[in-house]
Amino acid sequence: MALVVVFAGCQGLVRGVSELTVTVDGAGSGTVTSSPPGINCPGTCAASFTGHPNVVLTATPANSSFGFGGWTGCTPSGSTCNVNIDGSNVTAKFTASLQSINHIIFIAQENRSFDSYFGALRGYWAQNGIPDQAFDGLPQFNPAGDPKAGPPPTNPGCDPAFPYPNNLFCQINPASPAIQSFHFQSMCVENPSPSWGEAHRGWNVQDPTSPTPTLDGFVDAAANDSRQHTDSLNNPAPFFDLDGIRAMGYYDGNDLNYYYALASTFATSDSWFAPVMTRTPPNREFMIAATSGGYVYQRGSNPPFNSPLIAAKTIFQDLQSAGISWRIYVDPLGTPCESTPNDTACLISQSYIHDFAFGAQMKANASQYAQNVVNMSQFFTDAINGTLPQVAQIEPASSAGLDEHPEDNDPAPGQPACCTIQAGANFVSTLINAVMCGQNGSPTSACNPGPSWADSAFIFVMDEPGGFYDHVAPQPAVSPDGIPPVDLFPRDPCFGTPSISPVCDFTVTGYRVPFILVSPFAKKNFVSHQVSDHTAILKLIETRFGLSNLTARDAAQPPMDDPTNGFFDFVNRNWQVPPTTLPAQIVLPQSACFVNPPPTSP
Repeated sequence: MALVVVFAGCQGLVRGVSELTVTVDGAGSGTVTSSPPGINCPGTCAASFTGHPNVVLTATPANSSFGFGGWTGCTPSGSTCNVNIDGSNVTAKFTASLQSINHIIFIAQENRSFDSYFGALRGYWAQNGIPDQAFDGLPQFNPAGDPKAGPPPTNPGCDPAFPYPNNLFCQINPASPAIQSFHFQSMCVENPSPSWGEAHRGWNVQDPTSPTPTLDGFVDAAANDSRQHTDSLNNPAPFFDLDGIRAMGYYDGNDLNYYYALASTFATSDSWFAPVMTRTPPNREFMIAATSGGYVYQRGSNPPFNSPLIAAKTIFQDLQSAGISWRIYVDPLGTPCESTPNDTACLISQSYIHDFAFGAQMKANASQYAQNVVNMSQFFTDAINGTLPQVAQIEPASSAGLDEHPEDNDPAPGQPACCTIQAGANFVSTLINAVMCGQNGSPTSACNPGPSWADSAFIFVMDEPGGFYDHVAPQPAVSPDGIPPVDLFPRDPCFGTPSISPVCDFTVTGYRVPFILVSPFAKKNFVSHQVSDHTAILKLIETRFGLSNLTARDAAQPPMDDPTNGFFDFVNRNWQVPPTTLPAQIVLPQSACFVNPPPTSP
């Protein structure tokens, strides 16, 4: 906070009156007072002093979350500064750190890759006059001359000489057409599978266990999933997109206008990865425990069906033991809890904490956790009233159709899709707006800081990429606990031989996913290039609140508050006043789930 001292001109000196004005600036918060009395800033930041006294200014940080960084332009003595009649341009510096953040909030939406959501972000910058910077998105959006500029990427498609239904499997061979990256024409598409086998086909279509990624099997995996799809009643119901073209689609800033503006305002990353190369449950288990206990599918989904609960400790146990307040917010809409939306045991069953032994303990003693696992509506109450816990997880509103997940089953003829990405993005905007502006609803131009905004960090990610294309390979990672995959099917890559390749164990991340950090301490329009996965959120929580690492995976994560490559700016509080330029998310009416767009769309 720069402290500027201004004295009156010669006329003021003749009268023996000096005017002193103080302004505060910087990443921290605090108060500057004067002796003789007159200055008490913020509040009273200008005063008149007679007799040309020696004014002593004292800086006091607002609380223990902030510090005082020193004076310049005067005679300093610790937190005080002597201002003489000939003084001018005195600066006081209040400082901040990770300890200045008292609320860490995170949500993971469902099943979208980085390229499919944010691959066009650099084109958005060019269209909207936002300064360009290095960004590893889809190559067709890089400016001419950039080393990573190039034509839209492709994947080999199914040889049309082997169509469905005579061929239950897509044929990838030298006659395969090149399926090009294209702009989706619908806000809803049929679901590609992100599971273990399909993710490994995406890695290398000819040899899914190879240590060498070719990233050429996304279309193949999506096509095979379409051809062998069964509906929610376990009836054969192949998708319309029998050739997996949807795996190569992407959205842009016209579709996801809120996310694109948010990522261009605050801090994002082009190197944030899902923890595991497989489906939702293990990635979400890693997000709260830094391990899945060896599962690559879902506890209980593979023989033996009564597989044990995950014994690993979750972050919530450590928070509980340390006396750190925490909550998990669950949307009961569309779930078995809808008729009893405040039934704690029911809400626990709808949270991924239920995959852990601790979740079973919570459920058995539900009354003890009635303040920890709560109805989603409580989040808005807490954000608006300033009663947010120190750590908050928001579970996706999946059953309410607001999690951005692709369509699991085609709607009946003439019926609209169950859900669209825009409805989900709009929902997320209401969550962020509740923290940022203390309002219940989409962003508006009138945004005064909410009661918890000044010391909050809101983290938005996707849990895993959903089977959609990404041009960056998963990265080497640390095995969390040495446990190999325990629930592979006989047909799965690596079954029985987990040691034959790094991709057969938990020593490689999943694919890239979107990430945004929203905070008053977020860097402005910043792109981090440090390789991280969801367990970096755990490390952030552990570092902030003095907790031990849960496993070797979160221990190995780079710090999110690294001054150079991290997401926070604790020197300049860039967003003490929230931005007023964030748009409301466009939500177009959706009459159908278009699943088979032209493969040559630009």
